[in-house]
Amino acid sequence: MSCTLITTPRADGFRMPGEFEPHRGTWMLWPERPDNWRWGAKPAQAAFAEVAGAISAHEPVTMCVSPAQYLNARHMLPEVVRIVEMSSNDAWVRDCGPTFVIDDAGDVRGVDWLFNAWGGLQSGLYFPWDQDDLVGQKILELENVPRYAGPLVLEGGSVEVDGDGTLIATRECLLNSDRNPELDALQIETHLADYLGVRKIIWLERGVYNDETEGHIDNLARFANPGVVLLDWTDDTNDPQYPISLDAFERLSRATDAQGRALEVIKLPQPGPLYMTGEEARGVDVIEGVQPREAGLRLAASYVNFYCCNGAVIMPLLDQKTDSTAAEILRRAFPDRKIVPVAAREILLGGGDVHCITQQQPAARSKTS
Repeated sequence: MSCTLITTPRADGFRMPGEFEPHRGTWMLWPERPDNWRWGAKPAQAAFAEVAGAISAHEPVTMCVSPAQYLNARHMLPEVVRIVEMSSNDAWVRDCGPTFVIDDAGDVRGVDWLFNAWGGLQSGLYFPWDQDDLVGQKILELENVPRYAGPLVLEGGSVEVDGDGTLIATRECLLNSDRNPELDALQIETHLADYLGVRKIIWLERGVYNDETEGHIDNLARFANPGVVLLDWTDDTNDPQYPISLDAFERLSRATDAQGRALEVIKLPQPGPLYMTGEEARGVDVIEGVQPREAGLRLAASYVNFYCCNGAVIMPLLDQKTDSTAAEILRRAFPDRKIVPVAAREILLGGGDVHCITQQQPAARSKTS
């Protein structure tokens, strides 16, 4: 059993590493709810299995599944993927799982944030979310990793760090009244500094257009390395994403990081725009209290929603017109990593993408080793 600490990561000398730093492994949750994933989640399960298989060629993967899905998941997943039984309300481990932090002595601990399904009773995407809220603690206990009880309602996809003191986030998400309405921006910044070990926060205004997470940064802007940011971009001035990306580009271009460096901003082309088809929408069960999936819904598609694992970048395939261009840009941004494309539309239909369904566990090693 992991102990719950009463100090903070910053006080103890811990920081959240960049995703591009070495991993011990990756955590995932298995999809099954029919009111979010079409046709009983079978197409989504195949997509999750492909992602797990792609990552497992580079680092260990653990898939958490419900008892009812254990045998099915074991049949669909590569043998090398570890499966553990765990209850959850859906499959977004990035947002309900723990945030791992490390120190320079080589130790790993975890922050277990509060989770309210992206807005709670005010605007959350489903109810209940009680089992999702336990996922972070359960993972830390399985790994016997000391736990910090995070004081914020916060999803992992809402923060992006360079591992060197800098964090990027959107006001749309972190300052939303449906997350931590009792806290102002300065109080939230203080908690982020205390629990992620960051020294500078770069605020962007909004996330990707029509993103149901209300502005997660991991769909808009990501660090490739300290000082280098990949940004979702469109040249179409009539697209509602254009002013969002332009504002983000201007803010990032003016910003410096915690080390005083100017940021290099690399534009990744926006796919599409992409929309949910009538056939895709008809496959999703309609249940009261759950956000419906409707034909014509604009999907918040973005190549920025990639995942860095050891030696590779798992890239979502989203649009044949832009897939190859995005892959080449990622190849230049990550010259020492293999770019591994995976079919991602089924994940996108559920409201996220490759980064949203993965959570890295960093390797227990010194930053300077």
